[in-house]
Amino acid sequence: MRLEFVILFVVLALVTSGSAQTKSKQTTEIDIPYERFVLDNGLTVIVHEDHKAPIVAINTWYHVGSKNEKPGKTGFAHLFEHLMFGGSEHAPGRYIDGMERIGATDLNGTTNPDRTNYFENVPTSAVDFTLWMESDRMGHLLGALDQKTLDLQRGVVQNEKRQGENQPYGVTRQLLTQNTYPAGHPYSWTTIGDMADLDAASMKDVQEWFKTYYGPSNVVLVLAGDIDAKTAREKVTKYFGDIPSDRRWPTNKCGSQR
Repeated sequence: MRLEFVILFVVLALVTSGSAQTKSKQTTEIDIPYERFVLDNGLTVIVHEDHKAPIVAINTWYHVGSKNEKPGKTGFAHLFEHLMFGGSEHAPGRYIDGMERIGATDLNGTTNPDRTNYFENVPTSAVDFTLWMESDRMGHLLGALDQKTLDLQRGVVQNEKRQGENQPYGVTRQLLTQNTYPAGHPYSWTTIGDMADLDAASMKDVQEWFKTYYGPSNVVLVLAGDIDAKTAREKVTKYFGDIPSDRRWPTNKCGSQR
């Protein structure tokens, strides 16, 4: 009797589990309508229209992460994320300060091995300003980037690394990463990088990183919320359309607010 009970229990558990999985699959199907278009310079744009609130979520997704680094030059992707908040040629000063003045929320950037993204939620009335700000740092960052900014953000990143590693089990991520992949593999180092590599990061290195990976053809721009595809196309073309896909052009190219 005891064995029969165990068998019955296992069968019921399997049936219940299968039923729950089926129900879960049925209830988690999500259909989010969107339109997609690509500018002549290669910038991919995705628009999701939703007018429930006068807000637009904007996410600029660069297809570059720590996997694009090389041994001896780790931590560049995350360091550059920080540099993108230090101001651009036509919008000097801290990026966050300018965005907070127009009511932006959920304003930040993140880096992982495969991508770096920058995002904010803004009032519909501030979409033009936000797109101009995003386009200026995509197209005109290097003219505002100086050694003082590099040294400041390098210190911020290194302090972030120290804080993380001084927590209990703080080095486990590094140990797991190093021991999961063979030496030299693009995923064999952590996103935050090595302290010595961060010390060695030069102005030339970060300039080359920008020119190589921060062109519009390597970007997906997402606008979701109180905006339609036609309006989005007009605005994105206006602010991003003149950024060449080839990033090796003079940094003093005209880029005033259009």
